[in-house]
Amino acid sequence: MNQEKTSKSIVLPLIVSIVAISFAAIFVKWSSAPATILSMYRMILASLLLLPVVWLKRNEFKKISKREWYLLFFSGMFLALHFALWFGSLKLTTVASSTIILALQPIIALIGGMILFKERTTSSALLTMGIAVIGAVMVGWGDFGLSKSAILGDILSFLSVIAVVGYLLIGQSAVKKVSHWIYSFCVFSFAAVALVFYNVITSVTFTGYDAKEWGIFVLLAVVPTISHLINNWLLNYVNATTISMSILGEPVGATILAVIILGERIVAWQIIGGLIVLVGVFFFLMQQISGYKKVNKARKG
Repeated sequence: MNQEKTSKSIVLPLIVSIVAISFAAIFVKWSSAPATILSMYRMILASLLLLPVVWLKRNEFKKISKREWYLLFFSGMFLALHFALWFGSLKLTTVASSTIILALQPIIALIGGMILFKERTTSSALLTMGIAVIGAVMVGWGDFGLSKSAILGDILSFLSVIAVVGYLLIGQSAVKKVSHWIYSFCVFSFAAVALVFYNVITSVTFTGYDAKEWGIFVLLAVVPTISHLINNWLLNYVNATTISMSILGEPVGATILAVIILGERIVAWQIIGGLIVLVGVFFFLMQQISGYKKVNKARKG
């Protein structure tokens, strides 16, 4: 698939990604299992589900250098940290409050991309990013709690954003060396191992969970993981900031699902904020696609 065709088709995969990832918070809210157990089984089961495809592409492992193995390892560590922190956040505060912190992700990704990869951006991209962040804040502001546990949940969510940006920035480099299937399998597996070690060291119980909990483990391994697979594939064609910007749709999707499924409350101005997020995300992505087209045209010329 060439760059021009890909630039025309990234919007639909990103929409699917946003819808899939929006269910993650709902599944975590349904569960009473510890956050690190939810994270661990999600990564273990997701790795197992990828095995058939990975087996077909097993020759790619020979192409991975020592340096790239290090990149994959640290990417997996950041992913494990992200899940543990974010799932922990959802145990302490509302879906809207926890997911709204993700609105800071594109800003952190942009700063990281500028520092590590010398990436540049435009004033119009910054403007649309700012519009989306403002809208995201409007979505969750009414649900930000004042209790100590809610504040701790907000802090954990913010730390999880830093972790996931680290995961994406490393992937922006590492994923180009192997297929997104092998990349996803490696980082999921490394994340699973890290979480197993953590749960062993902290004496978290691995067994004794009922059928409902195991069903949630499977749902977490399948539905939101679709988003990670799509994002890992898209890292071949777009940067981490673009992926992070698209994820701003998650607070909107997750909040709507929380209202419908969990009965969480939402006010009119939060709905307006959600629409602002979508507008900001849309125009940002349109600018990115336009930029890719100009680059491709210049290369051909």
